[in-house]
Amino acid sequence: MIILSGPEDLTRPIARIKPDGVKSLTTLYANAKLVKDFRIDVDDGRSHAVCLDLPLDSGTDMGPSALELALMSFAGCYATIFVLTASKMRVSLKDLEVSAEATKSEEAGTITKAEFHVKVKSTIAEDRIKRIHELTLKNCPVGKIFDKAGVKSSYNLEVAKE
Repeated sequence: MIILSGPEDLTRPIARIKPDGVKSLTTLYANAKLVKDFRIDVDDGRSHAVCLDLPLDSGTDMGPSALELALMSFAGCYATIFVLTASKMRVSLKDLEVSAEATKSEEAGTITKAEFHVKVKSTIAEDRIKRIHELTLKNCPVGKIFDKAGVKSSYNLEVAKE
């Protein structure tokens, strides 16, 4: 995967300050530009970009496909919300690893099933980790997109004491 970074149009407002002083995203942006063949550079209109491509049978495999990036976003969002939730609950995590595997149905033409394996290392009780997991599922915005699309997601939560 190639990650591009450089100065982009930074003049667009991307955040709003809430009364409590916390920034909140109100509008998200995405741009896509054909580079060559099936290689597409996408960016967020700020300073973050990713190269998308198709596997070698169709493309040059210079980056993930858009569907792979969607699954990567789900795994990344789950991990981010998990860490944020643990922090709010004053729980110290020693390590967190999230891996995901998705099934693309030829009939549906998209992801229909996603399986997550979540490994957590912490000194706290397993029931608190399970609570963090429950709150993460409730609050993960990318997970909500997958849920509304009808993707059946399952989670294997492995908790190790540190």
